[in-house]
Amino acid sequence: MGRSRGGLTSKVHVLSDDRARPLKWLTSPGQRGDSPMFALVLDGLRIRRRGPGRPRRRPDRVRGDKAYSSRDNRAYLRRRGIKATIAQPDDQRAHRKRRGQAGGRPPAFDKAPYRRRNAVERCVNKWNQFRAVATR
Repeated sequence: MGRSRGGLTSKVHVLSDDRARPLKWLTSPGQRGDSPMFALVLDGLRIRRRGPGRPRRRPDRVRGDKAYSSRDNRAYLRRRGIKATIAQPDDQRAHRKRRGQAGGRPPAFDKAPYRRRNAVERCVNKWNQFRAVATR
């Protein structure tokens, strides 16, 4: 649990599929940042196979919020061979442009897959209907 001006708070970090079903979730203190939890949530992922075999540990694509757009998170996804569709915040974009040629290329971003990120929002909204999750 984290403490803020309003009292004790917490954050829920959810990994869901395209059908708005939660696959993995972690709670963290409210004052802790979102980005450090990114790798922890993905490391705990287990997607069962229909037949025999070990569960998959690597999703095909990650659609993330701007809070998860960091150089470390993008490098983590590249190392694991996972495609990323994460919007870049305005301050990161401006910093890269301010650096000029040394700022490098912007990360790849495709709007069509990003539109399907609403599945995560729907999953969180479903969870908020449950009093045990919404009030803790």
